[in-house]
Amino acid sequence: MPIGAFAQRSGLTASALRFYADSGLLAPAEVDAFSGYRFYAVGQVERAVLLRRLREIGMPLATVQAVLDAEPGEAVRLVEEHVKKVASDAATAQQHAAAIKASLADEPRLTVATLSGPVLAAAIEQILTATTYEPGMTVLNGVRFESGPEAVVLTATDRYRLSTRTLVSALWGLRPHTPDWGQAPRPPSTPAPVAWAATVDADDLRACLPDLRRSPEVTITAARHAVQMRLQNREDCHCRLLSEPFPDYRLVLDGLSTVSTRVTVEKTLLLRAIEAISSPRISMVVRSGRIIVTGTVDTRDSGGPVPASVTGLDADIWFEVTTLYPAISTAIGADLLLDFRGPDQPATVRSADHGDLTTLAMPIQPELSEASPETQRR
Repeated sequence: MPIGAFAQRSGLTASALRFYADSGLLAPAEVDAFSGYRFYAVGQVERAVLLRRLREIGMPLATVQAVLDAEPGEAVRLVEEHVKKVASDAATAQQHAAAIKASLADEPRLTVATLSGPVLAAAIEQILTATTYEPGMTVLNGVRFESGPEAVVLTATDRYRLSTRTLVSALWGLRPHTPDWGQAPRPPSTPAPVAWAATVDADDLRACLPDLRRSPEVTITAARHAVQMRLQNREDCHCRLLSEPFPDYRLVLDGLSTVSTRVTVEKTLLLRAIEAISSPRISMVVRSGRIIVTGTVDTRDSGGPVPASVTGLDADIWFEVTTLYPAISTAIGADLLLDFRGPDQPATVRSADHGDLTTLAMPIQPELSEASPETQRR
């Protein structure tokens, strides 16, 4: 077919086809020796369409050539590698753009907190497990920072899990500079601890983690649209602020019902029991002196009994593994304290020794056919 017809079939322009022919990516099947007209075969349409689609995702010509000539498995790997690079470049560009905008903006900055870099990095990593991407709710891919008189509190939620971590700040007793977008001015004689709250973009925080871990100390300063992590002997990190209101998680915490079952259990043993389950949903059957972790009846999954110290009522609570496992794996310390309030109320997961990190995990209501034998008997 002539080049015009082939252009319509492939979605490429005639000029693009000439360029790709000269580049060696898509040579015509035949070229008329007298007129120079180019003709293409029907069998070349598939290659041309793939070439167009690869260029639409910004793939460079050299990589396009490699994908076109590769076996399917290798071609898929090359596409995935390109997408990862694009995402990494976009994150870097966002970081640099935040720094540029911060330098251009003529606005006051608020010194929020000074913290240990490695401690802050570890806390952010723990809290990030409760973030998620959800269309129309960008705030769920954010971490809420709240700076008070003595501490900074980090919080995130994906609506099924809520994690909050408290860090002691070195700015206890400092009075904030009061820009026009912040708190109301206070008389100089009135004690004014730092008081600030904002939701920080989770992707930007992830990009900052390597540098945060290597900085002994980090000072957080805030402007209207971004926060700056001032690091020691390293380039500063800039993170965007999300404007969407963060869920009022304190209503959830204040509204928690009375704990009916309290369990102290070794973290490693409980994780191993959950990892032994192939089902996406698990039941935690709590009895005196033990927790029995099982999957659905159909798969006969069982993580076996895990020794535990139990006070209160017997319980049989079901969870999605993707909700419960991160809550347990990120908990601080060797022993866990689990508070259950019933099969339809949030369970609390925290260290048995340290109260700095607390996670709420929402149970699920199983179908009767999938409930444990003990539940069915009841």
